[in-house]
Amino acid sequence: MDDHNHLDENAEDRLIAVLNRMVRFAIRILAVLMTAVIFWAVADVLLVLYEKLSAPPVWLLDMSDIFQVFAAFLAVLIAIEILANITLYLRDDVIHVKLVVATALMAIARKVIVLDLSVLEPAYLYAIAAIVIALGITYWLLSFRTGKANGKGRNDKPRATASPLASASPPAAPS
Repeated sequence: MDDHNHLDENAEDRLIAVLNRMVRFAIRILAVLMTAVIFWAVADVLLVLYEKLSAPPVWLLDMSDIFQVFAAFLAVLIAIEILANITLYLRDDVIHVKLVVATALMAIARKVIVLDLSVLEPAYLYAIAAIVIALGITYWLLSFRTGKANGKGRNDKPRATASPLASASPPAAPS
């Protein structure tokens, strides 16, 4: 049995194989549900935009409206990243730690963007700062380790990491 395939549907133990199939089916259900959440979140973005733009003064947004729209957009992006985590897990049967950390960074960035600094306790702000720093360092370390494993040095161009949901890049123009 492959060390990375811990949900092996062909495990030697019949009970374990059945349980693994059930868990993989549950993960597929989560992917379908997350897709529905993404569509609901897009509908929420449209609703928020409509409500904010149709309220007097019409077609004008104040800063709090803009932050609410940003929060709605970022919620959609976070849901898409979670779906990417689920689909990668189904495909590879491995948790991609770097993608999970990047998703967490996006979620905390959303929180930072919509913070109302006038009502926050300093301890709360320090805690969020600590989380951002910890996630940033973790992501940097994971990127550094990935770069070393792929033979990239410090001065090499960083590799772009694409979501499995992203389309393939267009072909190069003929010379």
